[in-house]
Amino acid sequence: MIKVEKRLETPKYLLVLTPILSVLVAILFSSILLLVTGEDAIKALDTIFGGSLINWQEVLVNSITLVILSIGVAVAFKMVIWNIGAAGQMMIGMICAAGVALFVPIALKDSIFLIPLMALAAVIGGGLWALISGGAKAIWNVNEVITSLLLNYVALYLLQFLVFGPWKGVTTSGFPQSDPFPAAAKIATIFPTGRLHYGLFVAIAVVIIFYFLLNKSRWGYEIRVIGEGRNVARYGGMSLAKNIIVAMFVSGGLAGLAGAIHVSALEGRLSPHMNTDIGYTAIIVVWLSRLHPLVIGVVSVFMGALLFAETNLPAAGIPYEIAKLLQGSILFFVIAGDFFSRYKVKFVKE
Repeated sequence: MIKVEKRLETPKYLLVLTPILSVLVAILFSSILLLVTGEDAIKALDTIFGGSLINWQEVLVNSITLVILSIGVAVAFKMVIWNIGAAGQMMIGMICAAGVALFVPIALKDSIFLIPLMALAAVIGGGLWALISGGAKAIWNVNEVITSLLLNYVALYLLQFLVFGPWKGVTTSGFPQSDPFPAAAKIATIFPTGRLHYGLFVAIAVVIIFYFLLNKSRWGYEIRVIGEGRNVARYGGMSLAKNIIVAMFVSGGLAGLAGAIHVSALEGRLSPHMNTDIGYTAIIVVWLSRLHPLVIGVVSVFMGALLFAETNLPAAGIPYEIAKLLQGSILFFVIAGDFFSRYKVKFVKE
């Protein structure tokens, strides 16, 4: 007879070992599937990880957006508020940043304050977009998973409407995208060659700031208490509605900031061709990292390598879906591993 018991306390070695084993099992599982379908598993893994070491700048470029998104998702998840709308909030951030870059008064088009203004608009836009779900959750207890997920599609269609319609550029030769941003609206690259840009330092700052906010501040303490037990938080005099609203605004604001950095540093114009899956990849990063900001920074680099592999694999004659397969397998086995870290499975006689 199999008996499942909840652990009173999870051993620390399991907290470290479970994510590592989950990734290894996911790689093994994906390799077996590749062999069954006739693909070269060794070549695929070598292309993913070996190619990522050679092209480390591109891996870090993907990681910049991912780490900021993941920190935002982690803020909401700490309270057991399931913000699945990071992709939509990122798109709203892109729209707000692009609106500032394209329609700011002429006096500011060459100003050093243009990029900070774009970032501020993106944070406010992404935060307010997240508040649609957060406010409904705080006031009427509406399921935030459904509302935040559906708002991703609303944001995508809004983005497409703008670039196909009123914001379509006059110098784009018919392509659905805006006119290029002014030079002052583009984040510079760190090295003369490559795309690695100064947004990297913003991502590092976000990790450090939110490590201290979530672990050393009163606000972080309240978030942790609410996430562990809402009744305890109520008895402690903590306002659930206020904290839900603040956490969702911060979560969406960080996603908006990621959108501003992405559109400023990499696109240089508003375009509908963005990887919306990155919002869901952030969820994998958060689960692998167990909501720890410093670990999120490390895991984001690993997942950035998988994002880079999506474009690198076809050049080696391997379907890019293999990287998607590996991402999905990692999420599945991380969730399975989380079960075994929280529960004990015993075999007992009837």
